[in-house]
Amino acid sequence: MKDFKAIRLSYKNTPLEVRGKLSLSQDDCEQLLKTYQKDQRLNELLFVSTCNRTEAYYMADEDISDSLIKDICSIKNIKGAEANKYFESVCDPKDVQNHLFRVAMGLESQVVGDIQISSQVKRAYQWTADHEMAGPYLHRLMHTIFNANKRVQIETEFRDGAASVSYAAVEMLDELTSDINDPKILVVGLGEIGTDAVRNLQNTDISDVTIMNRTFKVAEELASETGYKTRPFEELWKAAKEADVIISSLPIADYFNKENISSLDILAFKCFMDLSVPRSVAEDVEDIPGVIVYTVDDINARADKALEKRINAIPQVEAIIECSLSEFNKRTQEMEFSPIIKGLKNTLEEIRGKEVQKYEDQLSSKEKKQVEKITKNLLNKIMKVPVLQLKATASVNKKEGQKMGKIITDLFDIDVEK
Repeated sequence: MKDFKAIRLSYKNTPLEVRGKLSLSQDDCEQLLKTYQKDQRLNELLFVSTCNRTEAYYMADEDISDSLIKDICSIKNIKGAEANKYFESVCDPKDVQNHLFRVAMGLESQVVGDIQISSQVKRAYQWTADHEMAGPYLHRLMHTIFNANKRVQIETEFRDGAASVSYAAVEMLDELTSDINDPKILVVGLGEIGTDAVRNLQNTDISDVTIMNRTFKVAEELASETGYKTRPFEELWKAAKEADVIISSLPIADYFNKENISSLDILAFKCFMDLSVPRSVAEDVEDIPGVIVYTVDDINARADKALEKRINAIPQVEAIIECSLSEFNKRTQEMEFSPIIKGLKNTLEEIRGKEVQKYEDQLSSKEKKQVEKITKNLLNKIMKVPVLQLKATASVNKKEGQKMGKIITDLFDIDVEK
């Protein structure tokens, strides 16, 4: 079996600016998959790319990391020297397997237990499958990951609550607007936390979302990605008057204050979620009737409780990964040697059948049945010895197992291609 390898970079070793340049869109991933469809060096390939990581997993005899990095740089119009400083090539299959599991579970995310990453990995796998770049190995591995993910969801508290400020804000917003028919949300300020809040809104049933930024192009790009509306920053107060909830991450202290909020003629309810430090929603805004203000401290308290739960659940998640990987590798190993085992059984069965046939004319019907039973039982006992030895050897040392398989294949003239 070919070896499982990877290239990877993430927020742990790569600045945000570089990650942004090397982030792969769906079109980028699909173009790269098409490029490698006819590449004889590999036959299985998966790209996982988010705002925090860009990774490629592949099955190949040789290390083709340089080629993959070169093609990623080409599609992103980046010089290879800039990317080579950050991409790590990993050729230990167990390390690669474990890392992909940890990524898919959210153990490697900036926000521990990030629920978005599992969906992103599923989408990446779907693109791979659509372009016929997922073979038997990736299919089995990905479905093992998805099953492990279900166990994590059911058996642990690893996914409970919102562990990031932006996600906690959206979770709180979803609760606050549950009794409002088609609530109108305005997000002002699209720095990292504001952008995360907009993306997290996609996980809710809320559809009436308007996003604003002082640099209109930034708002337009995010609106194109999410399908939400955008308006020029000059229309802020008109949009604020229409909104039920305003999420602000503006880097301007007290931008929203009692004077300008009072001019909105609030009749019933308006909620401000201030994700800025220092506050962009002044303290005196809370004195206005009908206005509710949640500061970053309020939201952080909610996120901290969830994060504590998730951190406490990490040993359980790692145990599920270990168990899942053990089962996967056991099945993979058995499937690798199954053609040899099947071939050996067919060869021995052919010998048994010919020998029994020699004496058929000398046996009664009852004796024939007894001979069939005895010889088949004997064949199964003989088979058991090399099969158990083959599996035991391979479990300790894969290469020694492959050598033993080759000896059995040559000794019994087994054609494993059948």
